[in-house]
Amino acid sequence: MINKRLLIKNLLAHNDESSFYDKKRQLNLHTREGKAKFLKHICALSNSNPTNNSYIVVGVEDENNEIVGDDFFDDSRIQNLVNAFLENPPRIQYENVPFPNLPKDKVIGLVTIKPNSKTSFFKKGIHTIPANTIFVRRGSNTMPIEGEVEKNHQNTETVIGIENNSRNSIKYTLDGVIDFMNYRHKDMAPKYNVFKELFVICWAGIVKKSKNITYLSRVDIELINEQIKLFYSAQDVVEINYDEDSFTIIEYVPLGLNDKTSYYPLEQQTIHFHDNGYYKIDRKILFEPPEYNKKMLFHIYNSNIALLHKLEKNIKLTEREKKDLNHLPSTFMICYLNGFEDAKQKLIDAKELLKPFTQVYLSFKEALRILRKMKYDVQ
Repeated sequence: MINKRLLIKNLLAHNDESSFYDKKRQLNLHTREGKAKFLKHICALSNSNPTNNSYIVVGVEDENNEIVGDDFFDDSRIQNLVNAFLENPPRIQYENVPFPNLPKDKVIGLVTIKPNSKTSFFKKGIHTIPANTIFVRRGSNTMPIEGEVEKNHQNTETVIGIENNSRNSIKYTLDGVIDFMNYRHKDMAPKYNVFKELFVICWAGIVKKSKNITYLSRVDIELINEQIKLFYSAQDVVEINYDEDSFTIIEYVPLGLNDKTSYYPLEQQTIHFHDNGYYKIDRKILFEPPEYNKKMLFHIYNSNIALLHKLEKNIKLTEREKKDLNHLPSTFMICYLNGFEDAKQKLIDAKELLKPFTQVYLSFKEALRILRKMKYDVQ
C-alpha cells in the first residue's frame, strides 16, 4: 500500500518535472482554457508512459517546489471530462493528500494516470486544441506531435522504484493516527476504526443530532494508510455509518431562501474493504434540487446581479445588502438548479469580487464544489 504523502515527497525530490510527472500550482477546471490545459497534460503523460503510472502534483510552486496546498477537490467525475474529449482515455484518479504544515482546509492534489497501451488523442477540439491532436512529453515539456507515438519504456524502472520507496509502514500508520487524534482534531471528538485488520479510517467533526440521527459538521475524514483525505467540508454536514466491511459517508447540503435553511442529501460515498488488501469506492448522487417560486427567484437573481454591479463600482453596501451578499453563492446556485442557466457562470465570473469577503468566498468555493458533483460540465 502506497503512502501518498511519501510518494509526493519522492516525486518532488526529482526537483524538475519530467516525462512521468508534472506539477501545478492549482487546477482551474471552470473554464475551457483550464480544462484544455489539464487534458493536454493527461494526454501527454499517458502517451509517454504506456507501462507505468504517471502523476500530476497540484498545490506546489513551480519554481522552488514549495508546498503551498490547494482546496480540497472531490470531483469523482473528473474521469468524465477525460472520457469526453480523449479517444483511448487513460484511467485517472484524483486524491487529496494532507500535509502537516498546511492549514486544515488545504491539501496537495495527486492525479494518478494509469498505464495505457493505446495512443490517446483529442477526439474533439477544446479551446485552442483542434480535434485529432496528439500530445507527448519531452522531458518536462508537453508538445503536440504528428504521426505514430513511439512507445517509450524508459520511465518504468524509475517510477516503480519511486513507488516502492513510498510503501506504507506500521510506523507511518501509527504516526498518522496519533497526529489526527491527539493534535489536529483533539477538540472535535475524533474517532477511528480498523477494517480487515489493515485499513485505518479516522474522522472528526462537531456532533449535531436531529430526529434520532447523528450528523457531523466541519468534517475531516482520512484513510490513514494512504494519507489521503476522503472528505473535508467547513460548511456541509455528513452522516457516517460503518460495519466490518464498509464505511459510508452521506453528505448533506444546506439550501434555503429568506433565512430558512434545510439540509438535502447530496451524495453517498461507500468504501468497500476486501480481504485481499484492496478497497473500492462507490459514489451515488442522491440530490434532488428543491423547487422555488420562479417570480421570487427572478427577484433574487436580479438582486444578486445588482449587488455584483455595486461591488464592481466600489459602492458601499447597506447592512441589508451585506447580509444578502453572504447568501449570494447559495442563492445563485439555487437559481441555477431552477433553470437560470446563466447563474452558474455569473457566480464563476464573480470570483475576484468575492475574494475580499472571507466567509462569502468560502461559500463561493463550496457552491462550485457542489455544482461539480451534480453534473460535470464538459462543454
